[in-house]
Amino acid sequence: MRIQNAVDTGDQVVGQILDIRQITTAQLAQLGVSQLAYIKQIVVGGESVFAIHGADGTPMAVAPNRELAWEAIVEHEMMPTLVH
Repeated sequence: MRIQNAVDTGDQVVGQILDIRQITTAQLAQLGVSQLAYIKQIVVGGESVFAIHGADGTPMAVAPNRELAWEAIVEHEMMPTLVH
């Protein structure tokens, strides 16, 4: 992934490894909505469910449990990840 360096001179650093736990919202969105989806536990109508969102935060679906959410993402050829 190409990212700008910390000095922001416009130079780009090639081959830098990003720690996914430290990724910014903008970097996450650059990964692509069609390639990465995340699962987040939410409460809807007093019931705990698992929301599926695209990399940019776009809501995509809701599943009754984490396993079904994960399977739905994989079925659509996307990479799932969990958000706590």
